[in-house]
Amino acid sequence: MSFSSEVKAELAGQYGRSRHCQLAELAGMLELEGHVDEATGEVSLETENSLLLEKYGILLKKAFGTGERKLLSALHWEEEGFCGIPLNERRANGLLVQRTCCKRAFIRGAFMAAGSISNPNRSYHFEIVCRSMEQAMQLQELMASFEAEAKIVERKDRYVVYLKEGSQIVDMLNVMEAYVSLMNLENVRILKEMRNFVNRKVNCETANINKTVSAAVRQLEDIKRIRDTIGFDELPAPLSEMAQLRLEHPDASLKELGAYADPPVGKSGVNHRLRKLSAIAEEL
Repeated sequence: MSFSSEVKAELAGQYGRSRHCQLAELAGMLELEGHVDEATGEVSLETENSLLLEKYGILLKKAFGTGERKLLSALHWEEEGFCGIPLNERRANGLLVQRTCCKRAFIRGAFMAAGSISNPNRSYHFEIVCRSMEQAMQLQELMASFEAEAKIVERKDRYVVYLKEGSQIVDMLNVMEAYVSLMNLENVRILKEMRNFVNRKVNCETANINKTVSAAVRQLEDIKRIRDTIGFDELPAPLSEMAQLRLEHPDASLKELGAYADPPVGKSGVNHRLRKLSAIAEEL
């Protein structure tokens, strides 16, 4: 089962306690997948998703008890008329999504009907596919009320409301009350962040090692050039000592070289003497 399917399976068991939340979730479903039979006035979902159909039926029973004859009126759509625009292309009435709990329910219903989330092990992507720009803008506004900065992109003849930030997708799972999926996604994020941190640290340490090794190789080349041309006897005693120490301890750090000196020298002192030797080699 894909991560997206796992999220929807979890959301299928989430129901708002209040009737207004149940209506909001029904509106979210119908806005994207709803259909009204012009002859009978019957409202249905145009989908083969059994999970969605099952939840739609349960919500209807919770909200109306026996059927859906009052559904359009309860969703404030009957009074507006359809003006030739299909139900699944209309923007839901704003009266349904005034409360925070209803906004959560509406987003949950919209995601159940037309949403998806990518496998977080590969990438972070949350989206809900709308049929009209008005629907997309409404969803964008509702998500913004939870501080999620969703964007809209046109894809063929659809309008996609999407999130790319892992943290915002976690927040949206929280909004929809998919708490198990939220924890699963957080675990993946933590592992990925730890892996990235380790990789950055290893890369940084590798770069520092390469830098140290390159510097030591240059120092050895400079010291050998001095030894093979003028010899160490021509150097001041501190420089001569440091040249001998570097030849004897090619892999030693500056701190270690300083400890070998007599008397011991700090890192800055060692670095100063090696720079002097490099300058002399450059002149030669």
